[in-house]
Amino acid sequence: MAERPGRARRAGLAAGAAVLAIGGAAALAAALSAAPGPAAASGTRLATAAVVRTDLTNTVEEAGSLAYAGSFTVVNQVPGTAYTVLPRPGRVIRRGQRLYEVDGSPVVLFYGRRPEWRALSLGVADGPDVAQLDANLIALGYATPAGLPVSDTFTGATAAAVEQWQAAAGQAVTGVVAAGQVAYAPGPLRVTTVAAGLGAPVQPGAAVLTATSPRPVVDVPLPVSQEYLVHRGEPVTVTMPDGTAAHGRVSTISPVATGARGGASPGPPGAPGGSGAASATVNVVVRLTHPAAAGHLDQAPVTVSIVSASAHGVLAVPVSALVALAGGGYAVEVEQGRSLHLVAVHTGLFGQTLVQVTGAGLRPGMRVEVPAS
Repeated sequence: MAERPGRARRAGLAAGAAVLAIGGAAALAAALSAAPGPAAASGTRLATAAVVRTDLTNTVEEAGSLAYAGSFTVVNQVPGTAYTVLPRPGRVIRRGQRLYEVDGSPVVLFYGRRPEWRALSLGVADGPDVAQLDANLIALGYATPAGLPVSDTFTGATAAAVEQWQAAAGQAVTGVVAAGQVAYAPGPLRVTTVAAGLGAPVQPGAAVLTATSPRPVVDVPLPVSQEYLVHRGEPVTVTMPDGTAAHGRVSTISPVATGARGGASPGPPGAPGGSGAASATVNVVVRLTHPAAAGHLDQAPVTVSIVSASAHGVLAVPVSALVALAGGGYAVEVEQGRSLHLVAVHTGLFGQTLVQVTGAGLRPGMRVEVPAS
């Protein structure tokens, strides 16, 4: 078919479109089930493709890395001679389990955000650390909420539950939780490093180990210029190192930007010692919907796809169907029987191979002219 006057060629149009990603794979397959058409006078083979109603989605891809949420340091509070048991890096320790031992006596992990700082027994002053102890004894099954109402007061019921716990753990049954006998963390701990050495002298106040939570997350240093794209709770797609895709949601967005070298954001370009906002990033944390998708990977590079724009239930044609008109704007050539006629269209969201269009009389199922593949 010879090129009609009054419009530009299609060549280069698709390549010039700024596109990222697209949804609606089934609709795309239908659109590209092209039927051969007549050859253009220039020698270009032509075909037709269907107008479809579909969803289009553009995404921005950012580099991220798998990590584990949280950072915790366990500090020893027990006086003694030597560390007799220490955990191995990578081990996950849960409520009621031993973290380490001093002189053969275990230090046990309980859950809570308030650090342990004193011995707890009958007669001790009321405090939220007592309520935290009650909650753990109930969670471990050594008391019931009815038998041990959680409160700031160390009661006889608290002492009885402590004795049951000590007996079950093979400890001296005293009804007293000695200072340092329990270490608190918000949840399970995954040991990352062990600072103490087996048999090494014990020093109260010294760090024994560092840990994270066992829940994998993805850290994304997002450029400040793209911060508007993400909101807490929004879904994202994470491409793993092996190419598989995992679903996740934005968990946290740091309120503080950091510069390219990891310091605080240096300010505008030209400021002393700074490289400007263009190099600043905010850290975005993504939680995986199914944590098992991370396997045992740690610090592995991943790609996070963030939706930047979407359009739902719109008419779309292949980008290559657009005809650039000499007077500006676009049209598509719609098949009518054995002939074609131009229909002016307004374009909307561009996808990878489809573009949203509106035009007089356009409806799903119509066929438009495209270059043959």
